[in-house]
Amino acid sequence: MDSLQENTTTPTTLTSKYSNRVLIKTIVEPIDGGNRLLEERITIGGWVKSSKEVKKEPLPPPPPTDDHGAAMSSSGGKEKDVSCVEILQSRIPFFRTIIRVLAGTAGGANNYPLRDKLESIIPKPPPPPSTLFLQVSDGSCVATLQVVVESAMASPGTLLPTGTCIWVEGTLKQPSMEGKKAVELRAEKILHVGKVDQDKYPLTRKRLPLDALRDSAHFRPRTTTVASVMRISNALTFATHTFFQINGFLHVQVPVITTIDSEGFSQKFQVTTLTEKADKEDPNTASIEDVSLDVVKSAIKEKSNLVEELKRSDSNKEALAAALQDLRKTNELASQLEAREKSNKANTSEDFFSCQAYLTVSGRLHLESYACALGNVYSFGPRFRAEKSQSPKCVAEMWMVEVEMAFSQLEDAMNCAEDYFKFLCKWVVENCSQDMEFVSKRIDKSIIDRLQSIISTSSEKVTYTEAVRVLEKVTEKAFEIKLQWGVALTTEHLSYLADEIYKGPVIIYDYPKAAKPFYARLNDDGKTVAAFDMVLPKVGRLITGNQNEERIDMLASRIKELGLAREQYEWYMDLRRQGSVKHSGFSLGFDLMLLYTTGLNDVRDVIPFPTSFGKAIN
Repeated sequence: MDSLQENTTTPTTLTSKYSNRVLIKTIVEPIDGGNRLLEERITIGGWVKSSKEVKKEPLPPPPPTDDHGAAMSSSGGKEKDVSCVEILQSRIPFFRTIIRVLAGTAGGANNYPLRDKLESIIPKPPPPPSTLFLQVSDGSCVATLQVVVESAMASPGTLLPTGTCIWVEGTLKQPSMEGKKAVELRAEKILHVGKVDQDKYPLTRKRLPLDALRDSAHFRPRTTTVASVMRISNALTFATHTFFQINGFLHVQVPVITTIDSEGFSQKFQVTTLTEKADKEDPNTASIEDVSLDVVKSAIKEKSNLVEELKRSDSNKEALAAALQDLRKTNELASQLEAREKSNKANTSEDFFSCQAYLTVSGRLHLESYACALGNVYSFGPRFRAEKSQSPKCVAEMWMVEVEMAFSQLEDAMNCAEDYFKFLCKWVVENCSQDMEFVSKRIDKSIIDRLQSIISTSSEKVTYTEAVRVLEKVTEKAFEIKLQWGVALTTEHLSYLADEIYKGPVIIYDYPKAAKPFYARLNDDGKTVAAFDMVLPKVGRLITGNQNEERIDMLASRIKELGLAREQYEWYMDLRRQGSVKHSGFSLGFDLMLLYTTGLNDVRDVIPFPTSFGKAIN
């Protein structure tokens, strides 16, 4: 135990424990900006963000010589030893003149064999020396460290390009040029250089828009903006585990693949191995893989009406023949789709899981089983929705924080959700000051003030019915979807409430039962359920939660009402049959939380490798 504690204590040196380098963050972020480390010899590694080359004064001309060719000193004519190379270099202009005279135009305009031969044996003058100033980032912080390299150590063309990786050893000195930097690293030894092909490297010195960077997802963490977002994401992850651990929750992992619809109305990704087998047996299967039978049947009806109309009219026979042929092909397609559906049902037993399986849209149902044994639990992982949406707030894979609490009711869930949300905001402000200052300057100037306001105030709480009444009184805006009681509040409605009415976070609760999952507890009025949403400005719905239905008769009634396969939920109803308990929970969209704390507008810019409708990662 003593050895374990010794290994986990904070190291006394700056060098990283698992790599031979010092993190730039430990040099430049302290108050003194690195002055305490002056004259320290260290090793750093990172990527060049920007660079500058400063030419030095050219080499002085060779000293004058006497009649015998010996070099003379400038004082008293005293002789000085001069190497043959220096003498030869001093005569280079003279030799080149002779070459041009001798070569002339012999051999044609494009052929100078004599000149080429003579010039190849005469050494070229060395390039003038220069000093390279490289702004290097290693991803540990927003700031860069200036690394000064003399051109004699490496070719400037190798080190100057943006994106070049450099691993260098040197001494920390006071800056040789005036600026904001407190220290710079004078390179003494270059350990590694990772070259960049400037013609193919997408991150030039010019700042690229975030949507353009999505096509280079593997390179975009090298940009300052995305790097800051990822460090804030890391802080939010750490804060999530910290909040729940200090409040007595246990972390539980829930399955990603499941056989049930966790909400009763969600669009799911099916998991199957039969597609590959079907493709091998019938190469035409792939061509109808994404075709809906319902859509084809609707098309058959429309095309049949067209044929009847052409028959009644005096249209030419060619148009009628073309319409009949089109209808025939559509009927054939419908037959193929019907056969495919029958085959899929018949072959389910041959599938990998011997039944239909899906990527989960929510882990809360599985999490409930552990809450009913361990008390308060939470999970953190990816969830999947097959929504064909181009919304900037919706992607196919999003990470969710899901919570379930035993002996807990709706009010407890709302309080826990708000406390957790405020804890995240406070954590980011206090522990990501440099990154938050950067996103405030670059993205959203009001983001820090907005987060601090959330920390010190409580969210508004209104019922669904009250929210509808407020929206019905709005006259300056016409909503696309007509608002009436019982209809689910759309993104447009929720955004207006948070952005325009309450101008901050608002919790809406007691929704109509049709607008929430089947497991939400039915209220005494028989119309609403004990469910809530936390809605934020700019982001919309961040948290959704509810008190779960603990009464088995009510739960069975809702499953039947929605037409769900009861046999798939028998295990879930067992929790009500055997030791039922009142319990509640909620889900927080982690990527949306990151979107809110950074002030960005598109969730695809805060997810490392986003997948959305029509776009999958490599």
